[in-house]
Amino acid sequence: MYVFHPILQFIMVILVFFCASKVHSRNIGLEDAQIAKTIVVDSKGQGAFTSVQKAIDSIPPNGQTWTLIKIKAGTYKEKVKIPIDKPFIALQGEGRASTVIQWGEGGGATTNGTLTVEPPNFVAADILFKNTYNTDFPKSVHQVQPAPAAVLYGDKASFYRCGFIGVQDTFTDAIGRHYLNSCYFEGSTDFIWGSGQSIYEECIINATAGGYITAQGRDTPKFNSGFVFLSSKIVGNGPAYLGRAYRPYSTVVFKDTVMPRMIQPQGWNIWNQKDEKLITYAEVNCTGYDKSKRVKWEKELSPQELDSFINVNNFINKDGWLEKQPKF
Repeated sequence: MYVFHPILQFIMVILVFFCASKVHSRNIGLEDAQIAKTIVVDSKGQGAFTSVQKAIDSIPPNGQTWTLIKIKAGTYKEKVKIPIDKPFIALQGEGRASTVIQWGEGGGATTNGTLTVEPPNFVAADILFKNTYNTDFPKSVHQVQPAPAAVLYGDKASFYRCGFIGVQDTFTDAIGRHYLNSCYFEGSTDFIWGSGQSIYEECIINATAGGYITAQGRDTPKFNSGFVFLSSKIVGNGPAYLGRAYRPYSTVVFKDTVMPRMIQPQGWNIWNQKDEKLITYAEVNCTGYDKSKRVKWEKELSPQELDSFINVNNFINKDGWLEKQPKF
């Protein structure tokens, strides 16, 4: 991320989210989670399109029914953007080992994503999103730059069995409520970051080098935001911190997560923040490591506080949006 432009970056995120909230979205019921239209994308020419973006471009704006884009196995070298006026889109691949969308562009943690999602109501399943910018060129050519595999601005986005590969700022969880299940994340520096309000369940987190796994940006106590990791597993070479505080009220909770020895003994880093009491970092029932040297300001959550984070319905799904999305 661009640590030297934090205010500009935060304003940009808020503006995009405000625009997303203006997209008309009626209170859909369970019956509306059905797919109304299916478009097939095949790099070999056996579908309606050979490009994922062209399939998205073909969808009329301001739709109120779900469109499924089925992406056949193959590597699609393109930058994919779901624009603000196209909610209710689902992308389904044939497995993250088979369907790959990749692009190589760096320099902006909120602008250079291989995938960018702006509107509310989005689903993706069984796809690998990859930003190759920091791996395409030798380090002597340029320094590592922010190069996200995905950037999420839209509320109510869910991902199932997807992968996200990068180096710095791999997954820009900018703002909104998100649910990620059985996904894979790879990177080294702040590779899950942003001001989103998200649950990551049964995911694999691969810290490929020394750095920070999360950089969560909750700015005020009135702004519901935070990253919650449930029943997940951290792997990699490290040594890595679980997170550093990108904003004063940074909030990250790990529960029932396997953590290797490569996690830095302190666990967390306050970064540029001044009041550690405002930060909520917690580990609950995590295994595979020695916690004795953790920072003293790591939180011990009460049962009620813990439930407010780990209960999906309490934390991100009070209006039942997850049940109103197609299931994959």
